[in-house]
Amino acid sequence: MRYTEPTVTTPPTDAANDDRRALESLATARERMVEQIHRRIIGQQEVIDLLLVCLFAGGHGLFVGVPGLGKTLLVQTLAATLDLQFARIQFTPDLMPADITGSEVLEEEASSGRRLFRFVAGPVFCNLLLADEINRTPPKTQAALLQAMQEARVSAGGKTHPLPLPFHVFATQNPIEQEGTFPLPEAQLDRFMIQLRVGYPDADTEAAIVAMSAEPGPQPLPVLNPVELQRFQALVRRIAVPPSVVQHIVALLRASRPTESSCPASVRELLQWGAGPRAGQQLAAAAQARAALDGRPAATISDVRALAIPVLEHRLVRSFVAESRGVSSEALMRSILDAVHS
Repeated sequence: MRYTEPTVTTPPTDAANDDRRALESLATARERMVEQIHRRIIGQQEVIDLLLVCLFAGGHGLFVGVPGLGKTLLVQTLAATLDLQFARIQFTPDLMPADITGSEVLEEEASSGRRLFRFVAGPVFCNLLLADEINRTPPKTQAALLQAMQEARVSAGGKTHPLPLPFHVFATQNPIEQEGTFPLPEAQLDRFMIQLRVGYPDADTEAAIVAMSAEPGPQPLPVLNPVELQRFQALVRRIAVPPSVVQHIVALLRASRPTESSCPASVRELLQWGAGPRAGQQLAAAAQARAALDGRPAATISDVRALAIPVLEHRLVRSFVAESRGVSSEALMRSILDAVHS
């Protein structure tokens, strides 16, 4: 009789049990947040799902859509469901960098008469910043957010000032074709984990929105505080990313670069630059968040493919040929996804 090695079942560790319970708590928190958001927002479920992925992955989000679709209201409503310090900046052509980060002011001590510089913090010193119509201010002012979004700190007057944690920027942007807008620099776009496209609602949803304006619903209530949010974000970072998922992310990144042999021939002349390693890190983090919100302990290739367009499309730089033909970055990403099989 052939000997068979006995199967040994390893009991789950306390850490594994804790994470399983934490995933259940995250699912409950997500349901409560969605319920509170829908007190003000009708429809837009896909956008809300992506917004929560971005939030729990610890990233920044860029909302793109024409005025009047509820982009600002959605971010304000999200802030209301979180017991976080919230600030809003209305970006205008005359906005200066110091209006965002703060500045050094000269003050005189009453006792000694000495003059000293004191840093006055700007509105960026918050947990959740709404950068409203970010592309209505010139790139010089937009760049004031670069260090804050990457490092969660601000440098001024030769000193570095840490921002309160958690720190998130959710920006709204009107389509670039609209008058009075400036294109966001590539370095700025790369700081946003996800680009969320907000479109027009269907007829039934639009009728419900119009009806709600006559009789507003109840105000949303807080669901999470800063400590709880950071605890869930730490849980998301512990979600497993198997090697096969990493390889698929790398394949998508390399296929987006026109100088790589894996770039599809059909899109090579339409691309000037592709996505970089930071994009891969953020795609992996977003996949972890999507898995966690779904109650799963590991990210999958399906998570990556579901998030590839909102995470990568705004990082692609189209060539003149693509712009002249009217080929969008979204269409290019769909071609890349078709070429890189799961």
